[in-house]
Amino acid sequence: MVSAVHPGQESDLSWLLSNLVDRVPHTRSVVLLSSDGLKKAVSGLDVESAEQLAAIASGLFSLSRGAGLKFGGNETVRQVIVELDETLLFVASAGSGSVLAVLAGREADAGVLGYEMSQLINSVRPFLTTPTRSSDQRSR
Repeated sequence: MVSAVHPGQESDLSWLLSNLVDRVPHTRSVVLLSSDGLKKAVSGLDVESAEQLAAIASGLFSLSRGAGLKFGGNETVRQVIVELDETLLFVASAGSGSVLAVLAGREADAGVLGYEMSQLINSVRPFLTTPTRSSDQRSR
């Protein structure tokens, strides 16, 4: 059993993200965010860094959706990988309205990390969903 929390109910998913960091070698941090960039849960980053990563991941996800519409036939994004000199950044769809961003060291096995992210997302997808906000909520 993964959790006693039901879909749509608020929960702290940081433990789930920490488990991914602990399980996959060279994984540094994970942020679960809404597709519009609001941080939902974090492991391995301070608040400011987590918010910055959420904004970056949201932008990458949005750009990838646009590329998919223009060149791929639809807006479905499975995963975006950014290779930096010493860091890998993975951004993946994590359920309706949610995105998972993972930072790992260059030594990380990209295939293993991508697989583990996919397994995590598939096993708890209902808990990762971000409900659509109404226009009243967005204007606050």
